[in-house]
Amino acid sequence: MDNSLLNLGIGDWHDVIIHTLGPSGTSSEAAAGFFAKWLEQRHPESCVRIKLNDSYENACSSMEKETPAVLIVANAYPEIHNFYMEPRLNLVATFVFDTPLYGLASKGPLTTSKPTIATHPAPRLLIEELLHRGLEIDSVILTLSTSAAAAAAARSEVDVALTTEVAAKIHDLHFISNTRPIRMLWSVFTHTHWSARLAETDPFRLSVELAL
Repeated sequence: MDNSLLNLGIGDWHDVIIHTLGPSGTSSEAAAGFFAKWLEQRHPESCVRIKLNDSYENACSSMEKETPAVLIVANAYPEIHNFYMEPRLNLVATFVFDTPLYGLASKGPLTTSKPTIATHPAPRLLIEELLHRGLEIDSVILTLSTSAAAAAAARSEVDVALTTEVAAKIHDLHFISNTRPIRMLWSVFTHTHWSARLAETDPFRLSVELAL
């Protein structure tokens, strides 16, 4: 699909660190990969790195002020308003990017009809949609990411994880439900002083760009 990106003030950065939610296998990592490709197409000589953190809050805290850096957050994240309200951050872009396939995955065949299920808070409502008839939810365990949910299932701490196909593969889990992607809007933030520098040189910059 074509992914529309709204550029609200991305600088001509040639050395950029993208901070987002990890560990490897999250939808946030996939979204960061999409944004990295967009930056590299814009500046082929650029150096773009992705740094994964165990929470969006820690990702924000780890952003260096001396080097251009952005924070990518899924708009489904319940606490995203904190980043919009943070005076040290500016929104510099938004884009639409479909997540990897989501589904309910387990380490092996289910041995209970009332499984415990681990999930990140954002996609929690998918559990009811994807759960097979005949199964009931015993309890839902909230984790910091979909990858952390998959890791919990791999360690047999829960029966099932709501996770991505990438994380399921990493942790050797098998889907026991249908799978589907989530069409998601993503927000890109940077430190105010970086976007302020851009505003000084190009205060009317606003464009909608199609990423190939």
